[in-house]
Order: sequence, then C-alpha cells, then structure tokens
Amino acid sequence: MTLQELDAADWFCNVGKKDSDYPLILETWDSAVESCSSEGWEDLCQEAANQYASMLAEKNKDRFLHWNAIAKEVKKVTIPFVTKKTEKVVKENNLPTIFVDVVQWDILHLCLEAEFSDVYPPGFFASQAYWYAKGHFPCGWDGNFPKGRLVIF
Repeated sequence: MTLQELDAADWFCNVGKKDSDYPLILETWDSAVESCSSEGWEDLCQEAANQYASMLAEKNKDRFLHWNAIAKEVKKVTIPFVTKKTEKVVKENNLPTIFVDVVQWDILHLCLEAEFSDVYPPGFFASQAYWYAKGHFPCGWDGNFPKGRLVIF
C-alpha cells in the first residue's frame, strides 16, 4: 500500500463498526487509546520492527546500514502526512498524544517496509495500513501472538 493510496482513504470513518469477522472490534475511543497504549501492544509493535530490521540485516547488511538515515528522511514525509490525516479526529475526540505517536510509528514503519521491500517483503506494518485504509484504527492484539487476533477500532 502506498502513501498515495492511504492519502485517498478516509481514515477512522469506520471506527467501532462491526464490518469484519476476523479482528476484535472495540467500541469507543477510550478503549482504543487504552489498547494502543498498553505495554503488550507497544512490545508487539517494537518486536515487529526489530524482527523486520533483523531480517533486513541478515539479507543485506549494506542496505541495513542505511536504515537510520532513511528513517530520518522518511519522517520528513510521514510526520506531516500523519498529522494531516489525524488532525480532525484528534480534535473531535480530544485524543491524547499517544494516539498520534502510535499512528506515526505505524506509518513510518510501513514506509520503511516499502523502502526495503526489494530485500525483504513487507509484513506487519503493511497489514496495519490495510486497516487505516478501511477506516479503522489497528490498536492491539487479543491473545498470545501469533495466535489470537488483531484488535481494531
């Protein structure tokens, strides 16, 4: 999924709607914020980023050595992009900074997966992007990963 496709999507337009059978769907912003700021979800997202970077380093050490420099450049695009896409929902629902931080992390790592997709295929964060494009907020995991299911709002 590209940033252009994500830009065209109406993020958060389907939060709380039971329009899928697979994920656990939360019903309120309070529960979504609580879920996305949980230690378990933060650990899982960090582990997904670490595993991707490890696989990249294993497959192509030279490319991996550019990870931080590329991330710094990508942030110049993703930070204003995410700010634009979250501004309205943050204001309307008085959402805390952690919400935007989580979205920033997801989109940054989606872009990093795309940047290095010629070395190692996108995975966890590309799947997160699917839910943003569908108007939801991926915000947790129910069960012991990889068993269980995604939590969305």
